[in-house]
Amino acid sequence: MEYEIVRSRRKTISLQMTPKGLIVRAPLRAADGQIAELVARHGAWIEKQRRRIAAAEQSLADLGSLTEEELQRLTEEARRELPARTAYFAPLVGVSFGRITIRRQRSRWGSCSARGNLSFNCLLMLAPPEVRDSVVVHELCHRLEPNHSKRFYAEVLRVFPSYRTCEKWLKDNGPGLMRRMTG
Repeated sequence: MEYEIVRSRRKTISLQMTPKGLIVRAPLRAADGQIAELVARHGAWIEKQRRRIAAAEQSLADLGSLTEEELQRLTEEARRELPARTAYFAPLVGVSFGRITIRRQRSRWGSCSARGNLSFNCLLMLAPPEVRDSVVVHELCHRLEPNHSKRFYAEVLRVFPSYRTCEKWLKDNGPGLMRRMTG
């Protein structure tokens, strides 16, 4: 079974199935044999995740690429909805923000500039409302912590306790949504 190993200063080994394949996150000193044994022991889980991701991607592929008119409609919807959601969550996070831009990004759901300007992907309008809100909160929290530290995620979870569920939805379904724009 093929997999990518990402070593870091972590204490445990974890498995992550993505549309591109299996990623094993391991401590710097983890033995290759230990990693291979863990992957073998979780073969059934890996195969189940592979099938789930393939099914999700196929259902999105069946929808085909978005037309220019559909992308324009999504952009207009996002321009109406996302500033209002940002204004709602900003006081809960305890921050202000600058301009909001809606883009047709091919790899990001949102971004926050050093000046506090926010950018959101129009494809967010294809995601469930709570997933859109999770991205808004994520970007607003970058006004407090311009990184992805433990403090950053503690703040995100304080404001949006179901963030991890929404993050998983984007991880599972996001690549398929992005491909609808790129074809």
